[in-house]
Amino acid sequence: MNLTQLQSGQKAIISKVNGDLLALKLFEMGMLPGETIALENIAPFGDPIAFALNESKICLRLADAACVEIKLIEN
Repeated sequence: MNLTQLQSGQKAIISKVNGDLLALKLFEMGMLPGETIALENIAPFGDPIAFALNESKICLRLADAACVEIKLIEN
């Protein structure tokens, strides 16, 4: 499962980021494996999407979000 499949209100744990350059960029922003992430907002046309990560909000394009593998947290 990847970040583009996360539904509003769902939380997940980041398991892996695919792509070396993208992984480095996202790691620098705090998007590390093991961190909890939640879907916050979706832009009117569906791209980009915003996520809550730690105490920050991070916006990603759909193509970049598709490279982040997650494990859903069951409520």
